[in-house]
Amino acid sequence: MAGPATKSTSSSSAQAGAKKSSNRSHKRSRTGCFTCRLRRKKCDEVKPGCKACKNLGLQCQYKRPMWWSNQEERLAQKEKIKNIIKRTKLTEKTYHAVPINTQSPPSLCNSVPTSDGFSDSMSKTRAASVDSQLSDFNNMSPPQMYNMGMALPPYEPSCPPYPGFAPYEIDIKTECQTFINDVPTRRDSTISSFSAFQPPSVGSSLAPENWVQQDYFEQQQDFFDEPLDMNFLEFTHGPVMPSYQAVIQVDEADQPLLNHFIDKVVPRIFPILEVTQYGSARAELIFPNLESNKPFLHCCLSIAAQHMKATQVAKDADEEQNINQSIIHHRLLTITELCESLARDADYAQTLEAQLAVILFQCSVGIPDDGLQDIPWYDHFEGATKLIERLDLANSLVAMNGNPTAQVPFNVSLVAWIDILGATMLGRSPMLADAYRQKMLAGASTGLAELMGCEDQIMYLISEIACLESIKTGMDDSTLCSHITLVGKQITLTEQAAGPVGNCYSSSGAIKPAQLRNNITAVFRIATRILLCSMVPGFNRRQPTAMKLVDELTTVMSFIPTGADGLDKSLVWPLLIAGSHSLEGSGFRTMFAERAELMGEEAKFGSFGQIKELLKDVWAINDANLATGDEENVHWRDVMRQKGWDFLLI
Repeated sequence: MAGPATKSTSSSSAQAGAKKSSNRSHKRSRTGCFTCRLRRKKCDEVKPGCKACKNLGLQCQYKRPMWWSNQEERLAQKEKIKNIIKRTKLTEKTYHAVPINTQSPPSLCNSVPTSDGFSDSMSKTRAASVDSQLSDFNNMSPPQMYNMGMALPPYEPSCPPYPGFAPYEIDIKTECQTFINDVPTRRDSTISSFSAFQPPSVGSSLAPENWVQQDYFEQQQDFFDEPLDMNFLEFTHGPVMPSYQAVIQVDEADQPLLNHFIDKVVPRIFPILEVTQYGSARAELIFPNLESNKPFLHCCLSIAAQHMKATQVAKDADEEQNINQSIIHHRLLTITELCESLARDADYAQTLEAQLAVILFQCSVGIPDDGLQDIPWYDHFEGATKLIERLDLANSLVAMNGNPTAQVPFNVSLVAWIDILGATMLGRSPMLADAYRQKMLAGASTGLAELMGCEDQIMYLISEIACLESIKTGMDDSTLCSHITLVGKQITLTEQAAGPVGNCYSSSGAIKPAQLRNNITAVFRIATRILLCSMVPGFNRRQPTAMKLVDELTTVMSFIPTGADGLDKSLVWPLLIAGSHSLEGSGFRTMFAERAELMGEEAKFGSFGQIKELLKDVWAINDANLATGDEENVHWRDVMRQKGWDFLLI
């Protein structure tokens, strides 16, 4: 008799809706009672009953109630709570009413809507959540759940935004069918749930309650003073409808990897999009590709295994070996599937998305010394160049100039991001440098500000500097300085048109996207000027100009959200440029160490963990040289070359 065979199918349902980027505190253990969560109120978490529930005569529930998982029951419960509150308030007015003293001064207790959970000092150190948005959503306290930073487009124009809801609720379902001699016998089914509160359905007759509208107005008023184009980037798969369901087929042994990828890795891949357009990339790029793009799927499973290796301590040598085998196994399958896709000479866009995922996702999970063989990112990008040529992306970039309403393809923005900053890693010109130059002259966008937070004009200037660096060998000092001066003037022009740097949190604690963009662009702009100045003949990091620029970047970093859920991981490139020119005892090094400590485990892997190790080696060499009177700096590229590192530090 043949042995039993097992098949498994994994499915996930994704529903996109209106959502604000959550602003989570660093104390993840704080949850709040479910009654306060439903009311969108802050909970003091006193047990067995919180103060708010006691004062209003409500049942305080810390154990997840049955009605929480059902939309209709949840709405019914909300109606019950509202009626109880009305009765309680009416009773208070009946038995505790007192005459109004017209001579007394007006009360100050209700003069300004406030929240004791969002003080100005706290808002400067708290960061918008860009990770664990799925599995931890039900563990968020009310202010964290409902103070979102950016809404996705509503289901339809007539549907108002509901800031308290996640864009989708996802379940990973595994069905195992046992066969004996090809005859189906036992059937098992398991579900792994990734909860994200579901928005009201389209056409729902439920009108938002007044108290919900009041909370929404008080907490999000500052945010809506900063409109942001929600549909600037165009995804290959198009907008995902609320009824969209993706069926992801994996082997049963790979189910934990898929769960881990969706739960732990996905929120780390596009940090800026997570803050400003929550869920857009995963719902419109990642989930559709997991369903239909085999090299993309195997890439993600390999990335999940890498993240497990970086974050989980193996129990024994066998467990570590199993994780390493999973990484290598799916890496090989990724390459095999990519080669087959290229051989078919079709589906160029889908294959390019898989190729870019192989390059970019590594930046979220890689560790400095993996110990496992892999293909360098620039070799993958060389392979992607053929697809870029087939898709004629260079001409597509230029064709959008002069059309302010044109949507930028998401793949185009990804290519530009990797191409420009990757060129500085290698000391060569970007592949599409001519197209970026034309877009710079036309003042046109490539979607880089929406994707990674830095204004396009600064990124174009980084491309120009990379081009200049690649051809400076053999150029006389006078000619080189002339080119440097021209680029420097262009940087100055961007400074004159830039918005001010400031606190990127609103009074409610939500992220203000436009202000965040100003702050991130300022960091990149200063780093760009440092990179340009370092090319001047005779440049020395002890010169006053160099030290001043590094100090300026250090100051601006205080306006960037930090911590485990912060955005330090989005500023790896400027931190590398400034850090490599910082002196021993400088404010930059103190700032960098403090922010790395606040990041905790997040500072140990991904591109941030890699530059942390790289800068440590660069500083050790350069500080030792200065101690002996040698002022020549070792370049960070030389250190990477000596270490055999080929990171893409973006």
